[in-house]
Amino acid sequence: MADTGTFVRAPLGVQERITADGSSPWPVEAGRYRLVVARACPWANRTVIVRRLLGLEDAFSMGIAGPLHDERSWRFHNDPENKDPVLGIEYLGQAYRAADPDYSAGITVPAMVEIESGKVVSNDFANMTLDFSTQWTAFHRDGAPDLYPEPLRAEIDEVDEGVYRDVNNGVYRCGFATTQEAYDEAYSALFSRLDVLADRLASQRYLVGDTITEADVRLWVTLVRFDAVYHGHFKCNRQKLSEMPVLWAYARDLFQTPGFGDTIDFAQIKQHYYGVHHQVNPSGVVPLGPDLRNWLDPHDRAQLGGRPFGDGTPPGPVREGERVPPLVICTVVICTVVICTVVICTVVICTVVTAPS
Repeated sequence: MADTGTFVRAPLGVQERITADGSSPWPVEAGRYRLVVARACPWANRTVIVRRLLGLEDAFSMGIAGPLHDERSWRFHNDPENKDPVLGIEYLGQAYRAADPDYSAGITVPAMVEIESGKVVSNDFANMTLDFSTQWTAFHRDGAPDLYPEPLRAEIDEVDEGVYRDVNNGVYRCGFATTQEAYDEAYSALFSRLDVLADRLASQRYLVGDTITEADVRLWVTLVRFDAVYHGHFKCNRQKLSEMPVLWAYARDLFQTPGFGDTIDFAQIKQHYYGVHHQVNPSGVVPLGPDLRNWLDPHDRAQLGGRPFGDGTPPGPVREGERVPPLVICTVVICTVVICTVVICTVVICTVVTAPS
């Protein structure tokens, strides 16, 4: 946190790359690494989506940290015996310190861990998904989409730069600002950028070109968390996403696309933000809302054209052990029936909200 009250994201501590051309100490090799993520984290969510879209499940396994952590780091509290079943560790910090016993930087997800040594080899979230697209091509599934097509890379990078600064990181700059001036600046930049993106998406289905690209993945992971946490918890409250027609339809379109909504666990997202950020929410109380059934409403974006996967195909079903549990929303309805006497009945209507896979 700078003296101005502005949130400054800490630099990454393990910025190695896993490459196919020998340009880094870590070679692409199937079965050598385990991707550690958390359902709650938008930066990790990028890697979950791209891994699934490209069909890299057999190339490297995935460990899922729970939504809660403490000063010791992300922990595997949803796994049997509170340990990752492959790495055998309780806290992700153990893998960071296996690589460097004196490690003192941020312990973050996503992280690629070498299974045999138990060492984190990279937490470079900015490049990790790009490397999935460009370095792991030998292990892409048949029909994998090109999420980072070479002719569009300059435009994707340009869009991503503004999205990262003002939206992905912008919501954190709002939520963790400690002065009014810092908050006002971040708030203004966030909604100005969302307005620009809405104008862009009003006439085209996806951000760059006519297919899903890396740019859509990076924007969407923030949009899908907007109403559940950023609008209230981080004071990003000019409007809810559901009150911004273009972006709301765009977000629903992707939510209903295999590889996106089937990676989202709203319960864990809320548990993490409201339960861990004690400086923002000291009580730790997790709100019950918002109602999430509208994520499955028709979006009508197909009329804009575009081919979600280009010349490729949708990913197959989510692998066993990686499925997000369906979210059951219960609504209590009170009704009265008059038959000589008044009978009050309570009906509980439960709706299962789960994205297609």
